[in-house]
Amino acid sequence: MDLLNTLVDKGLRRESPTREEALAVLATSDDELLDVVAAAGKVRRAWFGRRVKLNYLVNLKSGLCPEDCSYCSQRLGSKSEILKYTWLKPEQAAAAAGAGVAGGAKRVCLVASGRGPTDRDVDRVSKTIAAIKEEHQDVEICACLGLLSDGQAARLKDAGANAYNHNLNTSEATYGDITTTHTYADRVSTVQQAQAAGMSACSGLIAGMGESDEDLVDVVFSLRDLDPDSVPVNFLIPIEGTPLAGDWNLTPQRCLRILAMVRFVCPDVEVRLAGGREIHLRTLQPLALNLANSIFLGDYLTTEGQAGKDDLAMIADAGFEVEGTDTTTLPKHRADAAAGSGCGGHGAEGGGCGPCGDAAPADAVPAQAAAGATVSTSAAAEGSHADLVAVRRRGAGTDLPPNA
Repeated sequence: MDLLNTLVDKGLRRESPTREEALAVLATSDDELLDVVAAAGKVRRAWFGRRVKLNYLVNLKSGLCPEDCSYCSQRLGSKSEILKYTWLKPEQAAAAAGAGVAGGAKRVCLVASGRGPTDRDVDRVSKTIAAIKEEHQDVEICACLGLLSDGQAARLKDAGANAYNHNLNTSEATYGDITTTHTYADRVSTVQQAQAAGMSACSGLIAGMGESDEDLVDVVFSLRDLDPDSVPVNFLIPIEGTPLAGDWNLTPQRCLRILAMVRFVCPDVEVRLAGGREIHLRTLQPLALNLANSIFLGDYLTTEGQAGKDDLAMIADAGFEVEGTDTTTLPKHRADAAAGSGCGGHGAEGGGCGPCGDAAPADAVPAQAAAGATVSTSAAAEGSHADLVAVRRRGAGTDLPPNA
């Protein structure tokens, strides 16, 4: 296809496709899907080889969030039967992080529900970062604490945070349909604050919330303009008790097209295969490794993921290798720019509590403590896979070992 040849050439030059070209990727047929994956795979391999970066999620505080994000099981008014707990102690968080590092994770993502951290919360997280770094000096730390106030990004950077995550989630035009308690501009501002403080920015999207192709292209082009070093691509996990519990709008084929489009628009960026991959890509997960160069290992924020050992087997069986701590993830031009300014860059060519992490303190009390309980979605559309959505009942805060 002429379209794919053009997109490969542009990707190798770090040149942005047009909106029309990005939309055309999403409109390709199933007969063309493997050609799309192969083309985007050329771009992925050119910048990242066959390496896969592993990231591990530690949720420092779960539930009882005052924000009303429709996709989130921790939202205001949520009826989801998830683990709810206050802040992990630094030693508990370090133990949880250690499980991920032992499983091969290069980055630990520290997540806390809520609108944003207080200054006292920043102190807590700083102590947690110190505890993790004391045991795992080479591990990258990414904080995901919600909207930042003046000076907080710099304090996190000084404490040892390498990156900050705050997802845009969806297009600016449709953001108000998903969340009303803060704005799209609030999210953009937080990412920019992290960049200005010298942290690597991590910002992505959630697909499957009823958005159009135009919305998907809008948010990905907005991300390119914002220029994060890492773009997590989440696929909505329809959790019972949330407004989007019945939204099953994705197929494995559409997920692959979305990932390919993101790769073409952000060719030299760490594209992370994030929440929801297991329930939406299912048996096509290995194909997605040709598009994304990074995944989350094990469980997610409030739901269970694929077994960590199965993640590692999938990577090996697909002919990829786990990226080591002695390897720089980003291409040299982005790594050099990040070292100078913390925000990467395209050169001359140029979340808060979104789906992010998992862990619980020793005194966590689930709404219903049935281990391994599976969520059923009464409003799920025909063809849904609600049986694959399981609320996390293992790891910190339970008697069961973490999934890593």
